[in-house]
Amino acid sequence: MGKRRVPDLYRAPFPLYSIKVDPKTGLVITAGGGGASKTGIKNAVHFLDLQLVGEHQYSASLLHSHDTDTRATMNMAVGDGVIAAGQDGTCCLMKFQLCTQAEGGGKAGAKTGNSVQQGSARRRAGKGDKSEQDGAAASGDTSDMKDETSHISVTGLAEVHSDLNPQDPLQKVVRFSPDLSLLLTGGTDGHIRVWEFPSLKKKFDFKAHEGEIEDLDMSPGNKHLVTVGRDFACSVWSGNQLAMGLKWHETLPQMAEKTYRYMACRFGKVEDQKEALRLYTVQIPHKRDRRPPPCYLTKWDGKSFLPMLTAPCGTEVISSLAVSDSGTFLGLGTVTGSVAIYIAFSLQKLYYVKESHGIVVTDLAFLPDVLKGKNIKGNNETAMLSVAVDSRCQMHAVPNRRSFPVWLVLFFCGLIVVGLVLLLQYLFPGFI
Repeated sequence: MGKRRVPDLYRAPFPLYSIKVDPKTGLVITAGGGGASKTGIKNAVHFLDLQLVGEHQYSASLLHSHDTDTRATMNMAVGDGVIAAGQDGTCCLMKFQLCTQAEGGGKAGAKTGNSVQQGSARRRAGKGDKSEQDGAAASGDTSDMKDETSHISVTGLAEVHSDLNPQDPLQKVVRFSPDLSLLLTGGTDGHIRVWEFPSLKKKFDFKAHEGEIEDLDMSPGNKHLVTVGRDFACSVWSGNQLAMGLKWHETLPQMAEKTYRYMACRFGKVEDQKEALRLYTVQIPHKRDRRPPPCYLTKWDGKSFLPMLTAPCGTEVISSLAVSDSGTFLGLGTVTGSVAIYIAFSLQKLYYVKESHGIVVTDLAFLPDVLKGKNIKGNNETAMLSVAVDSRCQMHAVPNRRSFPVWLVLFFCGLIVVGLVLLLQYLFPGFI
């Protein structure tokens, strides 16, 4: 459980702020950049091809880079072939399409808007190109030099103003509702804005928190919206009406009310219980001390919003939270670059790498159980992607724990019983 080295799955030529996995196409989509500053650091969305190598290892190659001009993508949501990207105070919607073409079938390139990617490798590997290849692969500017029969086209759809802070507008979070009928955003002005999707007709615009919105999530069926703000509040909304405020500190009577603030929230399924729902929240200290206090994870009933379990999750300040599709695992990233995976049922730590990244972990994404009709997890119990400001994308895999078949356990139990009976018969003749 100590410090260990996790190899980089991919390294971009700019800071990474968000990562998502599209289950339909199998693409890993990551984004970031240097913003509007004239430092020469580009702003882009990268589309990666993820492959399982062996039982536990993964490789990724760059299929396409979509330039976002002077705006870095700080957060994004992906649904039904559409990316909703938070760029400054706007939410930019882009449609992407993965097309395949048999080799020798002519050009596979497709141009839409300002984004184009040829289906085959940008150039074939040759003996004279080896040094250039190595440099390109290290910087993340080109895909691995191999024959590709797919290409990706990206088309701009629309933009909506998602934050109206007069000083420094910034969208902090974006989500699609589970049924993809709504687009939800939160920003530094404390407002939640909800649009109907795909028409983008504004449905709600209301002040949810005093100060910045930190996170939000929508429950299945669009019944409840949960929001987290820097004002110490975690609120449950029905439409644009406040239903209740959550009070995690009441689970720990010795905890003062404003010593911690909420940082993240996520709904999650319950494995083998179709009707059950859980909400997970992260609480971090409002102020740091010389002896840093622990951060906390809280599990709530996702329908009654009653607290079920609270557990400490280390003294490193949490920066990101993710929940696996099955609801079995939770992922945590920290401001010091550490990555952890917890068991959702017990909130026990299953996996931990101290300072896996060199700086703050900005986003996490679990791999779906099935990707492109294939078991992408291999011989792993779960696998999770992480990105950070250090431009690195890493894969954190938890190998399947060894288990014995039930019949074998029963067989050995029977042998033990027979052995005990024979031993007692030997020590005490006439025992039976």
